[in-house]
Amino acid sequence: MAVEIITKSRTFLEEVWGEMQRTSWPSKPEVYGTTLVVVVAVFLVAFYLWVVDLALAQTTSLLFSLAS
Repeated sequence: MAVEIITKSRTFLEEVWGEMQRTSWPSKPEVYGTTLVVVVAVFLVAFYLWVVDLALAQTTSLLFSLAS
């Protein structure tokens, strides 16, 4: 039982190592570029959501003040 687990674990790790060797990894400039794109996109979406939230809050406040 224990020998079978060790054998299967070793086979699994050898296969994982083989897949890692075949993987095409991005270069540093590619990683920096895509990271910059993601960070800028996150800030743009956050700004957009902030503006929408602000507009909806003002609209709701105005509607409640008109109703009272």
